[in-house]
Amino acid sequence: MMTNAQSGTNIHEVADGIYRINTPIALPDGAGKFNFNQYLIVDDAPMLFHTGPRRLFAPVREAIDAVLPVERLRYIGFSHFEADECGALNSLLSVAPQAVPVCSRVAAMIAIDDFAERAARVLADAEELTLGGRTIRWFDTPHTPHSWECGLMMDVTTETLFCGDLFTQGGRGEIALTESDILGPSESFRLMMDYFAHSPGTGAILERLARERPTTLACMHGSAWRGDGAKLLGELSTSLHRQP
Repeated sequence: MMTNAQSGTNIHEVADGIYRINTPIALPDGAGKFNFNQYLIVDDAPMLFHTGPRRLFAPVREAIDAVLPVERLRYIGFSHFEADECGALNSLLSVAPQAVPVCSRVAAMIAIDDFAERAARVLADAEELTLGGRTIRWFDTPHTPHSWECGLMMDVTTETLFCGDLFTQGGRGEIALTESDILGPSESFRLMMDYFAHSPGTGAILERLARERPTTLACMHGSAWRGDGAKLLGELSTSLHRQP
């Protein structure tokens, strides 16, 4: 469903009660198209994962309102401190008075305790947060794909892994949910402008995520994906190991 024709912002359900908000953008200097995704998790205590950049606050808010009143948000989560992850955090906190940021301990320590207008709900590695009918599990993923404070989360109820910048795909992200190959396009994009830290711990982190056996991958850029998530995470690890 298109929610803002001017920005191209649209929203689609990609798993039970989980909605992908997508906005295509033009890259600088005519370098092509890119896209930002946020994920709205509908429950007794709704959560938004990723806020989008501050300048996209208005169309993202419109998309949220198409599913539920934005003031119902209780949690606003993100992987790490970066504009597309949490640039609109304070704007969202201003219209959702009961919402709090959700992030890793390191993110709170180095950025969010100072940046955010409201204290964060800090999640430790493997800690779970109940939203009502579903449970969110947090994973510390330092330097995977980048940033010391990085973390990812999984809705264990629907087996949906909110995988942040893993499997980033360029383009407009027109397809909300796919079962086609995303590893090839995401690796092609990564090799053009490598954004991975290539930490010694990356392989072990991807293996740990694979053991959760996700069936939906909620990518921050590009299509969400449905299939054997453990297999795909293993293939990503193998590809990273082969590349310089």
